[in-house]
This record gives sequence, C-alpha cells and structure tokens, in this order.
Amino acid sequence: MTISRCKQRGFAAFLGLCFFGVVVALSDPVTQLSQTADQMIEALKSNKATIKSNPAMVEGLARQILLPEADAGLMAKLALGRDGWNNATSQQRADFTQAFTTLMIRTYASAFSAYTDQTVKFYPLRPGDVTDGRVQIKSEILQSGGPAIPVNYRLLQEGNVWKVYDITVDGVSLIQSFRSQFASQLSQGGMDQLLSALNKHNAALKK
Repeated sequence: MTISRCKQRGFAAFLGLCFFGVVVALSDPVTQLSQTADQMIEALKSNKATIKSNPAMVEGLARQILLPEADAGLMAKLALGRDGWNNATSQQRADFTQAFTTLMIRTYASAFSAYTDQTVKFYPLRPGDVTDGRVQIKSEILQSGGPAIPVNYRLLQEGNVWKVYDITVDGVSLIQSFRSQFASQLSQGGMDQLLSALNKHNAALKK
C-alpha cells in the first residue's frame, strides 16, 4: 500500500499515534493529553537501549499504554468511509478494524525510536472549541533546529469520557489520508482486495 505521505511526517506522526488511544477526563482534556504524552515518552526513554536492539518493543509499548483506551472501531469506520463501511459485512468490518489498528501502530513504530527530546506545547481551550460533544485541542511540536509542527487532536464525547478520533499533522488529517488510499483500493478490487493488501503490508512492516 502507498503510505508515503504519512511516513514523511516522522516524529509528528509518532506523537499523533501517541494520542490515538487517549481517553481524557471531561473536566480537563488538555491536561490529560499532556499527561498521556509524558507517560509514553517516559516509556520510550526508559527503554531506549532495549528499543535500539529490539525495535519491535515499540509496538508492544503502544499496545500496552495506548491501545486499551482507543476507540479503534470509530477510527477504522471513519478511515474506511461511509460507503465502504456500509457495504462491508460484519466479519469484514471486524477484520478491517484489526488490520487498520495494526497498520496505524506499525506504520509509525520506527518514528517512536527516533525520539530526540522534542517537546510538545499544548494550547488551552478557547470559547467555541467545544461544540456538540466534540472538541479540538491544538498543540505544537517544538524541535531544535527546525520549525514548530502544528498538531491538532479531535475528540468525541462518549458517555463521561472524551476519546481521540482523528489527528491533524501540519494541516493534514491522518484519517482523511488513509481514507483516500482505501477508496482507491476499494474501487479497484473491493473489500477483499483491500484486506489482503493491508495484511500483506502489515506483515512487511513487522519484519
């Protein structure tokens, strides 16, 4: 599959994946995003030597720290698109959700190990940022010797929690980027071909 656009976002995409699984308290989502970032970055720092010799450990950290709190189903549904999701069988939806989650994690796994003390600046919420159970949180990745990278997080209220459902890096939505690629696959060979391509790509990323 073609994922070069996402790969080019390097560490920014890595941080996006960090927040892919964030569940935040309704009272202070900005603080909770910051705390989750600190937790993931601390895990990377603590295991830096092991990660260098065993990059696969990064995937385990992501699944352990982030994935249990992710709304993987919603992200997969949005990435596949309305028509693709509605036309898929229940089994195809389940298979796609699993494959898409693995794709997200493994695509950016290499960027996790490239962390070199970049910092993240979160901006406080402003009037109008919360609308109809949705919120957008803005931040910047600050890096020495390079420009700040704007990263926005979109969250949806589900019960008494907020969950991240999309990340925009430098103005580009990760979900929309994947959706355009999946739409091309669906038009060429349908859902079965898309699943086959995803599984092959995920297997290659694991090597």
